[in-house]
Amino acid sequence: MRIISGEWRGRKLVAPKGYATRPTADRTRETLFNMLTSRLGSFEDLHAADLFAGSGALGLEALSRGAAKCLFVENEREALDAIRSNIATLDARARTQVEATSVMQLRARSEPLDLILLDPPYNTGAGEVALDRLLRLGWIGAATWIALETAANEEPYVAGLEIESSRKVAKGRLSLLRRNCSARVGQMRIQRALIRVVPAPALGVWGSGHGHHPKRSAA
Repeated sequence: MRIISGEWRGRKLVAPKGYATRPTADRTRETLFNMLTSRLGSFEDLHAADLFAGSGALGLEALSRGAAKCLFVENEREALDAIRSNIATLDARARTQVEATSVMQLRARSEPLDLILLDPPYNTGAGEVALDRLLRLGWIGAATWIALETAANEEPYVAGLEIESSRKVAKGRLSLLRRNCSARVGQMRIQRALIRVVPAPALGVWGSGHGHHPKRSAA
């Protein structure tokens, strides 16, 4: 396996030993990131998560293309060894966090992520169960993009999410999902309402004209 594009293009990655995990093939990964690039435009400064991470190839590909941070979640020991080895090889420790746990045991987040990558075992429904849980725990916001790999015969469904794009590649299916339109509109209305009730500073945007706009915090 190799990084497809970006800062670490062509760098080799190690795969987990044994057969407990199924690393995403380079061609499939390239197709997935082409799908994402056509919608995101850029990965610069995104905060991402690579769930059911395996070798960590998906998250490391996002980092290579400019993502600011990536959380890797995996509970298989051989896969965790591979993730940590790949992170060390690329000198990416400062931009990564590794959690040795099940995706099903993740806790609530105060802010949603920009990009969530999932490559669960085929024909288990684990990805759908995980996404339903993450949606309720605040991991998925109006602007979050989700990339899910399943078996080609699987057609993922998660209440509250909609499939933006789906493509079969070899034995797999790549699906890009987002919160459904009504949920996105509802969340944006709440955000606008909160902005209206925040008082303007005395010499801010509505004062002398030399105030500073508050910066949005990163996810």
